[in-house]
Amino acid sequence: MSDPSSRETVLKTSMVYVCGECLHENEMRPKDPIRCRECGYRIMYKKRTRRLVVFDAR
Repeated sequence: MSDPSSRETVLKTSMVYVCGECLHENEMRPKDPIRCRECGYRIMYKKRTRRLVVFDAR
């Protein structure tokens, strides 16, 4: 069975997205509508991570 505390942490986590029109940073949760809070634009881009990511090409 799923632990209720782990389910709550998933719902409370939010990601930072950048608006494609006004470049405003928006925090969004999984059930939030995809819309900028400043201008109402509906195209959002996920902010890049600062963590180093390395891919092996073969």
